[in-house]
Amino acid sequence: MKKKLLRGFLALTLLLTTLTTSGCSLPGLSSAQGSGNTVRIASLNTTESQIIANIISELIDHETNYQTSIVNNLGSAPLMHQALIRGDADIQAVSYSGTELTTTLNLPPTKNADKATKTVAKTVKKRYNQTLFPTYGFENKFAFMVTQQTAQKDHLQKVSDLNKIADSSTIGVDANWLNRKGDGYKDFTKYYGFEFVKAYPMQIGLVYSALASKKMDVVLGYSTDGRVDSYHLKQLQDDKKFFPPYKCSMLVNNSLLKKDPQLKPILHRLDNKIDVHTMRKLNYQVDDQLLEPQVVAQKFLQENHYFRGDK
Repeated sequence: MKKKLLRGFLALTLLLTTLTTSGCSLPGLSSAQGSGNTVRIASLNTTESQIIANIISELIDHETNYQTSIVNNLGSAPLMHQALIRGDADIQAVSYSGTELTTTLNLPPTKNADKATKTVAKTVKKRYNQTLFPTYGFENKFAFMVTQQTAQKDHLQKVSDLNKIADSSTIGVDANWLNRKGDGYKDFTKYYGFEFVKAYPMQIGLVYSALASKKMDVVLGYSTDGRVDSYHLKQLQDDKKFFPPYKCSMLVNNSLLKKDPQLKPILHRLDNKIDVHTMRKLNYQVDDQLLEPQVVAQKFLQENHYFRGDK
């Protein structure tokens, strides 16, 4: 027992020494050391975040004399935001309003999308001297889906319509969603007033194929997932607005914008230019067609005439 305790103590000491000597760097930051001519972009490990980070990177690389580096594969929104606060990154590629409000800023949730965005923008400016840019044009939130055949047969357009088939239907959902407080399954059943025969916890990536192969009658997926279109699924309108808004925007440290004001209008060129269908298409190209996020980002910018010079 004494040997085990000693080994544990030595391991803990080594870990603390490593963190101390490395300046307690966050995971994913080792390859993104900043310099005076480098703009660092923080990204989650999701397909969507990787694509958006590369769009920003390619745009800055082409339109300015800056170099860029992507602070890659950060595991959560708070971790990504910490990278900005600590000065380990300059730009947060994706900032989802609902997540920022409740998880990063620890503020009360709201169902009002405009109020959520304004509150986040005001708070990050006051607390952290950061600018929340206008949305790219899409939001990524949980969405109930059925097949097109089921939608036509049972006349399903909105979530309330599921009440007609719930007592004979199964639903596949993200395992984490089942027990979430506030916007999870239990609160959903109270809010909408019905529940399904059985709710099956699944990996989120499997729900789309489970629905398409009729192993599930209804699933809860993500609104911008490329598989919504590739499986031709019907996304139902959240008519009672159960889920909080998740508009996606860019978050930037004001120190960068103050240092070089020319960057601001360049970054604003992405305002309201990516709608939900475009984002699904871009995600699909990476997830299903196995293109690299950088390739998809560059194609998007070229096809939409973002590159103005010959650089």
